[in-house]
Amino acid sequence: MTTESISELGERVADLASSAGVTVAVAESLTSGAIASALGASPQAGSWFAGGVVAYSEHVKFEVLGVTPGPVITEPCARQMADGVGRLLSADVVAAVTGAGGPGEQEGKPAGTVYLAHGRPGEVEVAELHLDGEPEEVVNRTVEAALDALVRDLETLDREATSW
Repeated sequence: MTTESISELGERVADLASSAGVTVAVAESLTSGAIASALGASPQAGSWFAGGVVAYSEHVKFEVLGVTPGPVITEPCARQMADGVGRLLSADVVAAVTGAGGPGEQEGKPAGTVYLAHGRPGEVEVAELHLDGEPEEVVNRTVEAALDALVRDLETLDREATSW
């Protein structure tokens, strides 16, 4: 994983979102805003990047994003984070991540367990990832996976109604 690949993925998201005339938003726990930073540093971000919510604390997940109280390193939490940020920021395409960065397990999940939700209104998918490495490597790989998912979603975007 290199910063360059993250930068290139961010530029690809920018090109695709600009071309489609859609907005992108992210909700982040594990990555603490790193996905939003990559998107915000991409070309013409002001025209397509709606923003992000760093929901590191459970309180923010529950109260701001509408996640059902309970364990947060789960598929339902990632899905609800994605839905919540989409509604909150009126975005057309979203990504959300939650997980156990390490070095130890969290909520009974081994380090490197990540849930990545991404998609468009009514079509959010969740992937369970198992990433190796130190916490910083897990975070970087998660950022890359989220940006890659956004690229794929934008490449297949149906230009019909995309509102939450």
